[in-house]
Amino acid sequence: MRDWQALLGLPLWVWLFVFPTVLVLCCLWQGPAAARILRPVWRGLDRVYAAAGAVAAVFMVLILLLIIAQMIARWSSITFPGSTEYAGYAMAATSFFALAYTLTQGAHIRVSIFLNLNAFTKFWLDALAMWIAAVTATYFARYAIKTNLMSEMLNDRTQGQDYTPEWLITFFKMFATSPLDWGTLWASSGEGWVYTPVWVPQLPMSIGTVLLAIAIWDYLTRLMCLRETQIHGEVLE
Repeated sequence: MRDWQALLGLPLWVWLFVFPTVLVLCCLWQGPAAARILRPVWRGLDRVYAAAGAVAAVFMVLILLLIIAQMIARWSSITFPGSTEYAGYAMAATSFFALAYTLTQGAHIRVSIFLNLNAFTKFWLDALAMWIAAVTATYFARYAIKTNLMSEMLNDRTQGQDYTPEWLITFFKMFATSPLDWGTLWASSGEGWVYTPVWVPQLPMSIGTVLLAIAIWDYLTRLMCLRETQIHGEVLE
């Protein structure tokens, strides 16, 4: 019991950077044996990335619908308050939800001139670049989540004309609240519309950056196990 308590009490940077790096080194050491163990995990993560890509596509369609609604409102002399803000939120959600899926499909631009020198250089430079990218993405994801927490703590609200139903805010808060407190949470929730808390449109940023960090660590382990990058179709420069 004490061993588990000591493990859970480790600094956050150990969980975020040291443990994933140790896993990567184990994959390098074990190779195909590690690949057999991790293959079901890889398949599950691929489904998560595809789902995130589908969510990004939904938000992209939402941008189109908002533009059409703005046009109809303008032609009908009807006010559509907050339409610009809603479109901006949808655009941000599209961008961040698509990050991991785009990486797995090789759509991120990769400068690979040095990777084409020889097989040895290709493997080790690719591994080093992906490890640096994984650490950077993890650092970004950690502070994206911290930004959410700070916005909620400060009760930061939008400066625009956009509103959000209070029940939707309560729904999101459930995921950060103990189930024992859900009754109290819903009892204190209203039925009207309120100025959008900034942490609500920030959620896609946090989710998207976390998925990107996981995807880079994931594909780094695949590179270590299979000795060949599994990211294909990248743009060459």
